[in-house]
Amino acid sequence: MTAWLQGLTGTNALLLGAILGAMMAFDMGGPINKAAYTFGVGLLGSNIFEPQAAIMAAGMTPPLGLALATLLYRNKFSKAEVEAGKAAWVLGISFITEGAIPFAAADPFRVIPSIMAGSAVAGALSMVFNAGLRAPHGGIFVLFIPNAVEGLVGYMAAILAGTVVTALLVGLLKKRVDEA
Repeated sequence: MTAWLQGLTGTNALLLGAILGAMMAFDMGGPINKAAYTFGVGLLGSNIFEPQAAIMAAGMTPPLGLALATLLYRNKFSKAEVEAGKAAWVLGISFITEGAIPFAAADPFRVIPSIMAGSAVAGALSMVFNAGLRAPHGGIFVLFIPNAVEGLVGYMAAILAGTVVTALLVGLLKKRVDEA
């Protein structure tokens, strides 16, 4: 399995990254999220760093995408959700996927598919760009650790793309909120 994972390229890498990414967003810190995370952390001991980069990028995307959506589509969120969007920025950059839970709880049938799609994009692109991450946790703060991230530009592009996809889908799917 180690040899197969190390040899992943093209479609195989894209598919693995997309699956891991969707798993990270599906239950936002629940057992499916933790299964993907444990898989990535377990591979670090075998010097396989690409899945962990995909996992962390995909785990950061849900709160970041929702935070962006609260800026772009304010009329689709309650005042409380817009305020929660401010905290979601910090939670997202900290790799705390649970920052998406309040949004998903309020509108699960629109939010969960949106964050899964965005996280799948982030995970897939991270793998395709061959980004690697040697740290098991830390969000954006791992960038300050020398040599912790391989393929930094691709890694950051994956996070940005997943964030934008999430925000656009949420904006497309959510209905307008009318508050008095």
